[in-house]
Amino acid sequence: MAAHSIGSATVSFGLVSVPVQLYAAGESKATITFNWLHKKDGARLKQQYVCSKDGEKVERDDMIKGYEFSKGQYVTFTPDELKALEERATGAIDIVEFLPAEKVDRIYLDRTYFLGPDKGGERAYKLLAEALETTKRVAIGQYAARGKQYLIMVRPMDGGLAMEQLRYADEIRDLAEVPIPKTEVKKPELDLAIKLIDQAATEEFQPKKYKDNVRERMQEQIERKVEGKQITEEPEEAPKAKVLDLMQALRQSLEGEKAEKAEAKSAAKQPKRRKVAGGR
Repeated sequence: MAAHSIGSATVSFGLVSVPVQLYAAGESKATITFNWLHKKDGARLKQQYVCSKDGEKVERDDMIKGYEFSKGQYVTFTPDELKALEERATGAIDIVEFLPAEKVDRIYLDRTYFLGPDKGGERAYKLLAEALETTKRVAIGQYAARGKQYLIMVRPMDGGLAMEQLRYADEIRDLAEVPIPKTEVKKPELDLAIKLIDQAATEEFQPKKYKDNVRERMQEQIERKVEGKQITEEPEEAPKAKVLDLMQALRQSLEGEKAEKAEAKSAAKQPKRRKVAGGR
């Protein structure tokens, strides 16, 4: 199925302009949600806004947005004033600099879009993609859309271009805020931990190996309920963590990994049974 464009823009670097179309790089599976209903008649409940001062129900026509500049003190804005505050969507992706991809820490990555060439921009699009691939660099710039200005990174991907929406520096917290007590790692423990990592190491990320088992189980049980059946399976309780000696835990983990690999290897070597037509 062909992807559907969600918008258009122009990538500009130097005097070169590349008209592009934006496409969502992925779609999040809808979270299974439940609605609040009236227990008496099963009707869905509606949300209401109530004034915190006098307790009165407030209709939308009587609402106005405000910014809390001090505890309990607000400055209010009309719809026109709010619109004037928003960044004007120019559709321009302005490239400011080029740098090695590894210099952008993954903590800054927010979401990804694919970029496709728009009419008349095929050659310039391919030129930018190949130039970035050859130099092993990515483009950093800004993009105004939906009333905001976004920090973005454009990178080459499989002969095309992808645009990463990045977080600004002031949106990133410092790991130093997390309390991490000082402790010493003993060399025998480190050696075993490295062995455990080496045993489970792979060279490529294979996302198809993983699936959302919890969502699938919930969906199956909801379908049973829709069909008039009762939910019979209870979610398995997570095993309680046992406090083990660190060396003991590492050794047991290594033995478990070895056993799993041996079992998988043995299963792969088992000859498949052939079905004989008319056989018993």
